[in-house]
Amino acid sequence: MRNLRILITTALVIALSSLGVSAASAADRVATNCTSASRAQAPAARAIAAPVTVWLAGDSTMANPSSGRCPVGWGSQFDALFNSDVTVRNQAVGGRSIQTWLYEGNVSSTKGSDGECRLTSTTYSSRWQAMLNSTTGMKAGDYLFIQFGINDSSSTCPRHVGPARYQQLMTMMAQAALARGAHPVLVTPVAAITCSGSTATKNRGFVNETFAAGSATRAPVIDLQTLSVSLYNSLRFCPNNGDYGGSGPLGTFFCNDHTHFDTYGAQRVAGLVAGDVRRKNLPLAAYLR
Repeated sequence: MRNLRILITTALVIALSSLGVSAASAADRVATNCTSASRAQAPAARAIAAPVTVWLAGDSTMANPSSGRCPVGWGSQFDALFNSDVTVRNQAVGGRSIQTWLYEGNVSSTKGSDGECRLTSTTYSSRWQAMLNSTTGMKAGDYLFIQFGINDSSSTCPRHVGPARYQQLMTMMAQAALARGAHPVLVTPVAAITCSGSTATKNRGFVNETFAAGSATRAPVIDLQTLSVSLYNSLRFCPNNGDYGGSGPLGTFFCNDHTHFDTYGAQRVAGLVAGDVRRKNLPLAAYLR
């Protein structure tokens, strides 16, 4: 009987020891897996914090101010909406169509048989060449925001651009960004303030062409014309007494030409763009304040 008790006790000790080893092994495996998972997640965390450059190409409604309080482009207020990991390089220039921005000095004042302004050279402007520079220009992970369509509607050269040509050039710019691993974001032209009774109305062209370029390149499109008109209506800018460039609600938003922005207006429009970046869940949204 005594020998039986010894055998039973020995068997229990061995069984319990085996369970302890298994439990320890399982715990070790869990700890190892957790460590591996943490290591796997680390690059993703670092990627989110990686510095990003946001490049802006556009006209005066996006450009940095040159002097005085007007005009102030929304691009000049964009950097303040992001954390310190984002650098905004605003290359928008007043008075430019998409073609004169791309081919500065090489767009003639005469139209060809296709109705487009003739190019005297296909050499790109220094600003576009700088963006394309393999060392100091757009790099993988950067963003390129493109907004034209205001000066392009001119009937005369060199600023005139037809719808097909506009779509072609915007598509080309987006493709150039993609080729460098950057992310193009296409933006429809921001609206000026025009009223139909008590309602602000849309007044810009090239919207369909912007969306078409977005479809061709799978680039997101921010419909800033629709967003800006909705903002004007929410602020009840219509009807108005023409108080632009003064101290009233319109005067703190617009310059006296009804088109360009004072600082406050530029800040609000920049906020519209940033808000749509967030709504579209673009990776850039992770950097917004």
